Amino acid sequence: MKHIIILGDGMADLPVERLGGKTLLQYASKPMMDQLAREGRCGRLITVPEGFPPGSEVANTAILGYDLNKVYEGRGPLEAASIGYEMADDDFAIRCNIITLEDGRIITHNGGNLETKDGDMLIKYLDEHLGNDRIKFITGIQYRHLLVIKGGNKHIVCAPPHDHPNEEWKPLLVKAEDNAPVEEGRMTAQETADLINDLILKSQLLLAKHPYNLAKAAKGERQANSIWPWSGGYRPSMETLMAQYPQVKSGTVISAVDLIRGIGHYAGLKIVEVEGATGLADTNYEGKAQAAIDALRHDDFVFVHVEASDEAGHDGDLELKLKTIEYLDQRLITPIYNEVRTWDEPVCMAVLPDHLTPVEQRIHVGQPVPFLIWHRSIQPDDVQQYDEVSCVSGSYGLLKLNEFMQTFINTAQ
Repeated sequence: MKHIIILGDGMADLPVERLGGKTLLQYASKPMMDQLAREGRCGRLITVPEGFPPGSEVANTAILGYDLNKVYEGRGPLEAASIGYEMADDDFAIRCNIITLEDGRIITHNGGNLETKDGDMLIKYLDEHLGNDRIKFITGIQYRHLLVIKGGNKHIVCAPPHDHPNEEWKPLLVKAEDNAPVEEGRMTAQETADLINDLILKSQLLLAKHPYNLAKAAKGERQANSIWPWSGGYRPSMETLMAQYPQVKSGTVISAVDLIRGIGHYAGLKIVEVEGATGLADTNYEGKAQAAIDALRHDDFVFVHVEASDEAGHDGDLELKLKTIEYLDQRLITPIYNEVRTWDEPVCMAVLPDHLTPVEQRIHVGQPVPFLIWHRSIQPDDVQQYDEVSCVSGSYGLLKLNEFMQTFINTAQ
């Protein structure tokens, strides 16, 4: 049996008064997800271990069955792997957003939906002026980039910008952990925090003068006017999925997001890039669906990640988030289902989010997420539709962390 996970990042939500007290999954038109729920079995999953932030780097790694206490090093090292930067033992890699600040507050975590070509231009500009033998800025995707500090210390406290919309930025600057350990060959945590904060301030002065932002200012548009580093760590040590699950001989990850590609890289999965995959609501759903189908023809395991709902949730855009759920259902899940249900070799499919990104809070929330598992011979439970409320009564109950992957991979034919 082959296995495919389809993950709608941040798709789950809380009840919304404007929707009559329903969640977005309850309200949206998603006939295929509901059909898979009726034909399959459902449950809920705790994706964020106690003591960890409710971020995609934590939740997606846990969904794939990894023990976060053993492998977690933050987003930076995962995204370094995705963009082809091979970390040295003394490297400290940290995600480096380009964000929008106005009137002393964080307005957006994404620089006004920065496009990759513009992000690349700004990151190279910053590296030219701020980079040196110790400091390196590296281009990622859109607003998501990488800062590498030789000898940096990971024992610092950073504020993810998407968790602090409309908040004052100065109180959120980087701090050293209390009682941070001293590590041989590395800067102290306080030295690392001071260096990063200095880079933030210098980036604001440089970006304010860049022609890109001068043109944005002239049009009255949001500027990409500050870096914001967060979620850093050292090179992680992760076993491949093939080493953990003998059923998986080969696998593929499909995502527009560096973070997910980095997790896939360390998990031993091939990375497939899809033309027109953006990480936003305008992503190429059909292209991702076809890439997943093609990968399933020769691989045992496929992980398809779609970022769009998470971005809409962070933007607080209710209508857009509803559309991203419906697009995922109709333009990605439906064509995959229609193809694989006819194959001689059975395919087991799971659909779930990694965490909640409520549109009315605009931040990640680490509550349990609903999931469904389907294959053509599975014994259905009584759940009739896929959403946060219906899945409470699913036959899988409430699973924790690697229990999902164990259950999914070992689902009987």
